[in-house]
Amino acid sequence: MKYLKFNHDYAVSIFEGLKNKTIRIDDKNIRVGDVIQLVDKVSSNKPQQWTITGEINVKGIQVFKLDDVPLELLESSELVSLDRDSLYDFLRRFYGEEIDGESIVKIITFEFKPYTSALPYMAQADSGATNINEAIMFADGGSRGNPGPSAAGFVVMDTANNLLETWNKYLGITTNNQAEYHALIAGMEWCRQKNVKELQVRMDSMLVVNQLKGIFKVKNRDLWSLYETAKKLQASFKNFSITHVPREMNKLADREVNKALDAIKDEDVVQ
Repeated sequence: MKYLKFNHDYAVSIFEGLKNKTIRIDDKNIRVGDVIQLVDKVSSNKPQQWTITGEINVKGIQVFKLDDVPLELLESSELVSLDRDSLYDFLRRFYGEEIDGESIVKIITFEFKPYTSALPYMAQADSGATNINEAIMFADGGSRGNPGPSAAGFVVMDTANNLLETWNKYLGITTNNQAEYHALIAGMEWCRQKNVKELQVRMDSMLVVNQLKGIFKVKNRDLWSLYETAKKLQASFKNFSITHVPREMNKLADREVNKALDAIKDEDVVQ
């Protein structure tokens, strides 16, 4: 998922519903409809203290050369003073002295949806880091109806509970157990690509956990190929464990599932 970082005072203003715009030299290819996590730089020089306080839903984007930006459009943005010098100073502080009147900027208007509780942010999460030695993954899948519209989601953290990745996907019409396996496989594949050596998986599906442990047999033909894929991925890790947890301990992954299901429209549901 993409991130937008804000200084603490402005992040608080967004949280309180007082601000809903930002001006950016867009290096993330942000588009209308994107859902982006908001990072509150609680202490700007201490990334280990930063938190993810909620999600930004991009509602509008206006593109200008810097010298052509109508200052009145920035009334709900980060700028303290609505004048051209303040605009230049603000952007150069973050993007460097090469910013000039020909630089292309985006004014991004958004709605903010706060999380019930803030998540930890890990500075390397969007830095392209590709080597993580040890990780903890929460995975979940669900269907509304069984079978019915389904989604999978996972959350990966390091052993200090720093957030590394969140992911969700609408799957179409599947069973609940198929969705659980899809979540597990997607999360394991992400960890494999990040060169995770030791992976701890936590799920609230007793069936999937016990099948991976060899306690339950895989009797349902619809799960055979998913099970085999998961077992092959399991072999990618030096140390692998999978543990059953109560649903209340799997809320982060469950939230990803519901996020995907809540986002679908009736016409997206294929029978």
